[in-house]
Order: sequence, then C-alpha cells, then structure tokens
Amino acid sequence: MTIAEKLRLPAPRRWPATAAILRRAQRLVRTHAFRLAGLYFAVFVLSVLGVLFFVYWTSADFVERQTEATLDAEITGLAEQYAQRGLSGLVQIVAARSAGDRGDGMLYLIANRDGRSLAGNISGWPEGSPTASGSLSFQIEVPGRSHEESHPARGKLFAIPDGYRLLVGRDISDAAAFRDRVKTTLVWSGLLALALGLVGGTVMSRNMLRRVEEVNRTAERVIAGNLSDRVPRLSTADEFDQLAANLNSMLDQIERLMAGMREVTDNVAHDLKTPLARLRARLELALLAPADRSAQAEAIRAAIGEADRMLATFNALLSIAEAEAGVRTDFAETLDLAELAGAVAELYEPVAEEKGFAMRVEGVPGVLIRGDRHLLSQALANLLDNALKYGDGEIVVAVSREAGRAVLEVSDRGPGIPEREREAVFDRFVRLEPSRSTPGNGLGLSLVRAVAHRHNATVALADNRPGLKVRLEFPEFPALAA
Repeated sequence: MTIAEKLRLPAPRRWPATAAILRRAQRLVRTHAFRLAGLYFAVFVLSVLGVLFFVYWTSADFVERQTEATLDAEITGLAEQYAQRGLSGLVQIVAARSAGDRGDGMLYLIANRDGRSLAGNISGWPEGSPTASGSLSFQIEVPGRSHEESHPARGKLFAIPDGYRLLVGRDISDAAAFRDRVKTTLVWSGLLALALGLVGGTVMSRNMLRRVEEVNRTAERVIAGNLSDRVPRLSTADEFDQLAANLNSMLDQIERLMAGMREVTDNVAHDLKTPLARLRARLELALLAPADRSAQAEAIRAAIGEADRMLATFNALLSIAEAEAGVRTDFAETLDLAELAGAVAELYEPVAEEKGFAMRVEGVPGVLIRGDRHLLSQALANLLDNALKYGDGEIVVAVSREAGRAVLEVSDRGPGIPEREREAVFDRFVRLEPSRSTPGNGLGLSLVRAVAHRHNATVALADNRPGLKVRLEFPEFPALAA
C-alpha cells in the first residue's frame, strides 16, 4: 500500500438515521394536523402579542398619567401660593421644597428673565426649553457614584409676570427603568409562551398524526385480508376513540357479512350439489332410453322437480336479500294482522287436514300494523310450513295486542328446538336434521327473521311444552302514527 493510499481520506459516511428524521419531518409538515396546529399557533402568537402589548401600553400609560397628575397638582398649588404671597413667598416655598432629598424626584426652579436661578434644586434653566406655559421634556445631570449621570425629566412651565418663570418637574428615570423592565419581562414572557406554543403544537400534531396512522395501518391490514384486525382504542372517550369505535363496529359488520357470505356460498354449493347430480343422472337416463317414452317422461318430470326445488332455494335467497335490503319500500300498507293470519292459515287448512292436523286461528280484530303484505304472508307461510313438517296434532295461529305491540304467534306440538340451537336456526341453510331427508332448504326461518327486521319487529323462539312457539312482535300502527 502506497503512502498516498494510506493518506487517502475515507469517504464521508451516510447517516440513515438523519435521512429518516428528515423524511419524517417532511411528512409531518405536509399533514393536515400540522397545518391545523400551525393555524392554532399563529392565532396563539397574535393573541399573546396582543395581550403583551396591552399590558405594556397600560403600564406605560399609567406611569405617564401619574406623573402628569403629580405635576398638575404641584403647579396648581404653587400658583395659588403665588397669588396669595407674591413672588417672594413663592421663592421661599420653592426653596423650602428644594432643600434636601425628599426621595420623590421632584424638581423645582424659579428663574428670572435672564434664566438666572432664584430658587430650586436645578442648577440652570434647561436648554431649548420654551418660555410660555406648557409641558416639556428635558435632561438633568445628577451626581452618580463615579460621575454625573444624565436622567430624563418631565416638567411643566408656569409663566410669572415681569419675565419670571416657574418650572416644576420630576425625574422620570425610575419610571423609564420600570417601563424597560416591564418591556424586557414581557419580551421574555412572550418568547417563552411562543416556544411553549410551538412545542405544544408540534406534540399535538404528532399525537394526532399517530392516531391517524393507527387507523391507516389498520385499514391497510384489513385491505390485505386480515378482517379480524381492529383500530386500537385508548379509552379516552374523545373523538378519536369514538371514530375508532365506529370503525371497529363497521369492521365487525363487514367481517360478519363476509363470514355469512362464505357460509352461504359453502351451503349453496353443498345443498345444490346433490340436486344437480340427481338432475344430471335423470337426464342421462332419459337419453339412454329414448325408446321407452314412459321412462323418459318420468325422468323429465323428476328433473323438472329437482329444477323446481333449486329454483325455490334461489327464490328464497332472493326474498331474504330483498327483505334485508328493504328494496320493497313502495309496498307498505296498513294491515289487519288477524285478517292476514286468517287468510294465510286458510290456504294451509286443506294440507293440514290431509296430514291430520287441527289448525286453529285465534285473532283479535283491529290489531293494525304497517307492512308489506307479500313479505309478511311469505314469512307466516314459512312458519306454517315448518309446523306441518315437524309438528304434531295441532297448530295454533294467535294474534293479540300486548303493551302497545302487535303480537303474532305460531305454535305446534312437535319435538321443538333445543334452547342452545334457537339462535343458530335463523342462519341460512341451517337444518337440525342431520340426514336432511325432509324436504326443505334451511332458509325458512332466515326469511322470517329478515322480514321481521324489515318491519322493525322482533322474532323469538320459545318452548310450547311440548312443541315450539314462534313469537313475532310488531310496532302497532296507531303507536307509529302517534
């Protein structure tokens, strides 16, 4: 290695931390939170400067007015003494008041027309002072520790006949020092307040940015597929916590909808796989036996039946989606719930008699609700269909009024539903029969719940001892109108 290589200076090091800090600072400056903090800081600066200026102006004006009042009082008193005792009496009074150091900084001088002092504690008439009565400012020399010092003074001139003049003044060096001290204090206080405001604004903007970044990071993770992630809350009950709570509720709802969609997709695939396979098999049989017209016709009828069952499944899904979305807003009308229940039950009476059921309708007339006749009839038909499938002996449809609510109940004497399963049966494609041998698609109670929610009603399952009781409670129409 050569000497030149040994003496070669190393390349300057790059500091990634510094670059990261600069990028972070630039990012902070571009944020809305920083701009908002900057606006608040500007308002704060103007407010502080206004307050400090007002305090300084008030203090200076107070000192000035106090000095003027003292001088006016002295001039007035001495003018009265001159009127009573003449020039000689005035000289004696001024000489008496000028004797010694009274500590109040008062200055007195009586001079003749030539400016020669007759009495007072000022050595000579101030240069450039007017000769007419009025206010004036001048400088005086006072003995200091090592040399004479020049102090500012404020005075008033009183003209005496025959060219004599009376000057009453006051050393305002203490007042000037007080004003300077107030000014210095206010300046430092203002700088401290501005520094605190700047630091506070920066901290506030960083805190706001941190809370917003938490929302952004959560949104990014949700977009990436992690639907279980949530915005953290600090339990501060502020607007950010409220926003986080609302966003988390929205994410919970989205997660539930996505889970429901996956479940519906899986259930649709599972429940339609077998009917489609049967449909295909029967159509293949019809193709394999073209000469046997009766077998071919039977296969076609069976295929049509399978197609009808699949269409019923899709129609039920569409009805549930329609009820949940509330798209049928123009079909609401005032309905007598007992009349509606009787009409639907009358349609099912032949089927009930054929299966050996006794169907009874117990209705109180005049129980009015506001709703969609088609959806409500379909929901009640689903309940009666379930009762005919799983019930035994007797089916009761009851309409009543309780505590301002319209109540519709459908009861049967079947095996009922275990209490632990009563919420699950409202989900789509849920069937408690493992073999799934009974005709149906598991969407009946899902439609009932969707129709109930569409009408601001509640639906609940209860034990009929024995059997099942389905209870729907609607807002009664007069109560809604009130």
